[in-house]
Amino acid sequence: MGERMIHYNVPENALILFVGINPHPGSFSRGVPFSNNKNFWYNLSRAGLIDNPVEDLRNEDNLRKVYSVDFPDVYRYGFLNLVDRPTINTTGLKKGEERDGVARIHNAIMTTKPRIVCFIGKVTYATFSGKKEFSIGLQDSRIHDSLVFVASFPIRGPNATRVAEMAEIGRIIGRKSTESIHAGS
Repeated sequence: MGERMIHYNVPENALILFVGINPHPGSFSRGVPFSNNKNFWYNLSRAGLIDNPVEDLRNEDNLRKVYSVDFPDVYRYGFLNLVDRPTINTTGLKKGEERDGVARIHNAIMTTKPRIVCFIGKVTYATFSGKKEFSIGLQDSRIHDSLVFVASFPIRGPNATRVAEMAEIGRIIGRKSTESIHAGS
């Protein structure tokens, strides 16, 4: 497949802006965030944030379409990373490498005005905000006028917890959960 990169598309007045720390090399080469381990996408489906069944998300071409077309145009969701450079894990990032990304994401939040910003993982939110003490879930503070939610990293911890977090975001934005429909997926 060769070198690809993740192209970001954040619609104006997005319902959700998902923010990751940086892409895994597998996701980078596919051009889709969290596509190396697709749990993020499966959890979105199981929580009812997207209508695409898990079986469809297993196919690379289907997943690429969901990310590039459905995510911004159908669901009004966006995705950005603090750092665009792929690494196997966050220990491969250099100190201060995220500074430009923090400014870029602040600007994106200010200009696109998402209803909620969901940081994927505590490390992502801590890196972005500089805060050390906070919990998973909806935060008391806002960024500009956007609500802030910190979600668990998609490959750590019990999957049911991560699905419940995504379903909570769905309730916040008024999207009806279809977890029972996708539970067997």
